[in-house]
Amino acid sequence: MSVLIAFLSLAFEFVLGYPDWLFRAIGHPVTWFGRLISFLDRRLNRATDSDALRRQRGVQTLLVIVLVPAAIGLCVQILLWFIPLGFIFAALLATSLLSQKSLHEHVEAVADALETGGLAMGRVAVSRIVGRDPETLDRAGVCRAAIESLAENFSDGIVAPAFWIGVGGLAGGAAYKAANTADSMIGHRTPRHEAFGRAAARFDDLVNLPASRLTALLIVLAAFLVKGADPRNAWNAVRRDARKHRSPNAGWPEAAMAGALGLALAGPRSYGGVLVEDVFMGEGGRREADSADIRRALKLYRTADYLLIALFGVVSAIAILA
Repeated sequence: MSVLIAFLSLAFEFVLGYPDWLFRAIGHPVTWFGRLISFLDRRLNRATDSDALRRQRGVQTLLVIVLVPAAIGLCVQILLWFIPLGFIFAALLATSLLSQKSLHEHVEAVADALETGGLAMGRVAVSRIVGRDPETLDRAGVCRAAIESLAENFSDGIVAPAFWIGVGGLAGGAAYKAANTADSMIGHRTPRHEAFGRAAARFDDLVNLPASRLTALLIVLAAFLVKGADPRNAWNAVRRDARKHRSPNAGWPEAAMAGALGLALAGPRSYGGVLVEDVFMGEGGRREADSADIRRALKLYRTADYLLIALFGVVSAIAILA
């Protein structure tokens, strides 16, 4: 039944997204998790404590962050069992853990901004979806940043939550989303979070392992179906470059996207004035990316997303018939 919930939630969210009026009325699960994480960070992460104590409290914080949403999700799903067609309501609730529609809209907005407002507007649009310093990006850099964000967020914003919903229903999806939010908030190598956020960062790496590999495979398969994409090059880029990325997971979808489009993604980039050295994913002769490449990447993303929904549909049908 969890796989069916995952399939229905993907289908519903693909069409509906997360309505703006609902966000204005009650917020979003990520904002709820964020408040809990911020509270625990303020209360337990003290600069005067030793690194050992901060690591210990980071583990305790992670347990609370993961187990509280999981327990709530489990209770809600159990209650829904007693309602006719309760699994449909569970799937509707699970749509809040996915971001298919919003991801497409945010990345498409970068291409639109570049084409209508030039580099300045493109930098503003891309700053909404990436953490790097937008003022350091030229036009090609803005395009690469948007495509990299699309590939990585397809993995951890769509494939991963769908995978964990399929494994554990609402509890699994909520636990994953809370852990992923914790990594984005406290899983950084900064003086404040190096020790305290270590557990969150390591746990996020672990729970994203299966989704990152599946995402790369979906992009490679999508390249067979999208005109102008190169599935062979995508596969070769994954095999050659994915493990070279400083992240154990981000390199897989980024390498697949880079190879399929004939681009070089990742590489050195600046965050908060600090240059982060990283290897390139893909080759592509280091050619300059443009807004047309963003739109090609979006076609690949949509096709890969169709394949993901179809995969969950087939697996749920097999599970029901078995």
